[in-house]
Amino acid sequence: MSLHPATAPDFDIDEAFRRLRVAVAPYPKAAMFELRDRGRASPFEQLVASLISARTRDETTLEVSERLFAIADTPAAMAALPEERLVELLHGATFPEPKARDIRELSRRIVEEHDGEVPDTPDALMSFHGVGPKIAALTLAVGFDIPALAVDVHVHRVTNRWGYVAARTPEKTMTALLAVLPKRYWVEINERLVPFGKWICTGERPRCSTCPLLSMCARVGVTGSR
Repeated sequence: MSLHPATAPDFDIDEAFRRLRVAVAPYPKAAMFELRDRGRASPFEQLVASLISARTRDETTLEVSERLFAIADTPAAMAALPEERLVELLHGATFPEPKARDIRELSRRIVEEHDGEVPDTPDALMSFHGVGPKIAALTLAVGFDIPALAVDVHVHRVTNRWGYVAARTPEKTMTALLAVLPKRYWVEINERLVPFGKWICTGERPRCSTCPLLSMCARVGVTGSR
């Protein structure tokens, strides 16, 4: 299979997104965007669901989040739940006990310190225990529709494999993408690259032979593919 070198200055990111939208259409959506499309788009629901999603499969995140929000979908209702009940509702997600403590505490703080409204700045969101840059960015991007860049393992792997950026960690990839990725794609990149990375541009043996972005991709670090 021939290689098609691509570098950031030559990479047509608009064309990449046109192809990505078609490529991922048959696959399940990333959890936060699926919840958004199910009507669970409030900043609070997105914040809590993003926290639930940490180290948890998307299918489980959706199931657990829907079960939880059927009982409590506002900061006040969540803060009123006994911690033991919250742990029960989080069953299936990873680390339900610490997540229950974090969700209950951030709900209390939102009620008491922010008049029941989720704050809309990265620093304020990351002041909540358990909320890091990715969770804060997803909350801003999906819950508030504020341009924010959420970089997970899929965004990190795919954009480096393309040759669009060259960074060793997701954190450094976020910094690199902030410098080159047009702001109009800051929200959409996570929406597209999560299913693309799960089903097509996989970590091991990516499906290069049928990938619609092959002609654009430098295939950095790819040693075997399908």
